[in-house]
Amino acid sequence: MLSKTRGIVLNYFKYSENSIIVKIYTEDFGLQSFIIRSARNKKSHIKKGIFQPLTLLDLVINQNKRSGLHSIQEITNYNQLNELSLDIRKSSLAIFIAEILNKSIHEEEQNKLLFDFLYSEIQLLDKKEGRISDFHLYFLLDLTKFLGFYPQNNFVESCGIFNLYNGKFQEPIPEHKYFIEPELSKYLHKIITISNSARDQLLIPSDIRKELINKLLDYYRIHLNGFSIVRSHTVLEEIFA
Repeated sequence: MLSKTRGIVLNYFKYSENSIIVKIYTEDFGLQSFIIRSARNKKSHIKKGIFQPLTLLDLVINQNKRSGLHSIQEITNYNQLNELSLDIRKSSLAIFIAEILNKSIHEEEQNKLLFDFLYSEIQLLDKKEGRISDFHLYFLLDLTKFLGFYPQNNFVESCGIFNLYNGKFQEPIPEHKYFIEPELSKYLHKIITISNSARDQLLIPSDIRKELINKLLDYYRIHLNGFSIVRSHTVLEEIFA
């Protein structure tokens, strides 16, 4: 049965001499895997170059319930993004975000709110002008709203240590090592409370950003089973140093 849906490319990998498997987060069916036969062949009507991280697609798909490997009958409207592949900063952010989504999303079911959030964020990143060095920091935080472990904003000066295990600020220091110290916790509090329209006005020093990203990745590992080490953020550290 053929179905129309929108999709967000997460990644692809070689399957055979000429075929690839593409992981796409779809609007109507959640995370799906598609086999693209002859994608590595120059004569193929579906080229592997289409499947760059976070590419937005309009799809006609044929689902195979038995194998879980579906096929794509038609792809349209894949040239929606202008900057994501041309700007090294944005393409590096796209690789990082796609890696985060790959490790975070496993459900093969519709989640309209999550899909709409991701679709909007990708479009925003593509169109955004000027300063984008904190984009991935805000993205990591915002994504936790949809994954079910958004931090509790109970920060006060006397309760200023963020506990990564229970997702809230506290005093005193926890007995374990998974917490954010007061100075860094103040920045976390700021990015939680600041409005979307004012985010560009909050200048976060690169060393603070680096520490917060690493702490948030620890936060993900604690709250998501199987969330493995993220590699691509080291490139962003160099780009946005």
